[in-house]
Amino acid sequence: MVTEMIIAAVLGCYIISSIIFFKFPMLLHKKKDVKFICRHISHRGGAGENYENTLSAFRHAVELGTDMLELDCQLTLDGHVVVCHDSVLDIRTELTGSISEYNYVDLPPIKEEIPVDFMPGIKFSSKSEDRKFPLLEETFQNFPNTPINIDIKIDSNELITKVSELVKKYHREHITVWGNVRDVITQKCYKENPNMCLLFSARRVCLMLVQLYTGILPFVPLKETHLEIFMPIVMMKIYNYHFGYKWWHSAVAHVANALLIRRCLFEHLAKRGVQTYLWVMNTDDDFRLAFDSGATGVMTDYPTKLKAFLEQNPQYTQDRKLS
Repeated sequence: MVTEMIIAAVLGCYIISSIIFFKFPMLLHKKKDVKFICRHISHRGGAGENYENTLSAFRHAVELGTDMLELDCQLTLDGHVVVCHDSVLDIRTELTGSISEYNYVDLPPIKEEIPVDFMPGIKFSSKSEDRKFPLLEETFQNFPNTPINIDIKIDSNELITKVSELVKKYHREHITVWGNVRDVITQKCYKENPNMCLLFSARRVCLMLVQLYTGILPFVPLKETHLEIFMPIVMMKIYNYHFGYKWWHSAVAHVANALLIRRCLFEHLAKRGVQTYLWVMNTDDDFRLAFDSGATGVMTDYPTKLKAFLEQNPQYTQDRKLS
């Protein structure tokens, strides 16, 4: 009887303290000092409005007033850090093979018509002459004050080191976020430069969810500053387009959505200085779902569309400072 009472008391204290610290994490943790808050994030510069990951796309997004540019980095044969999503050239150029097999000067232009990955069945084409993969250094030079979200696409110590050196060279550690869905890459990024803002890897997201539902999360320190995740019910549409619809897809997506997209989680993280971005959202309905869930910001292929949505719905930007 005594043992049961002790166990019950300990468990009760744990539950109560977990609830208190979940609601008031500042009692245990120092809030992260992130220098920017982003509501409007342009995915690859806005892949639905310009050739993705080009200076023209970035310039268009910045002129619109985007809060952040999202881009991807690869490494060429001669050691240049190039802004490009795919490690192979087949999808978006007329050449085959890997970017790492070519010197930078030999990289081909982007095809005149390329797919918009997060808009199934939609392709982008334009008369724009800017179809060149830019260097990361060029991007830093052209947009020195714009926060940039860098996806390190390959597990390369050389790439990680060179990106960090460029960030330091252009004095932008305070406005650069980096990482990858793969934990091994994100851990290397943090080890290389812990002063830069850091993304959650997929493994760390899963671990955080376990901690959330077991009540441990309020007690655990976080080195990451940005939670960048997709909304399962939105991603299901894209998955079904490419792989076909199965009756159980919807059920799985809704369960995953209920577990992952939690306002209480996003609010807890916000109080600790961690921003939450949902990707890639391309319709007004998607934007509304994201902001209603409590996300800090939205990443989109259509920066003009997101700008118009935020202007028409100022409730998502007014009085919504990071807690």
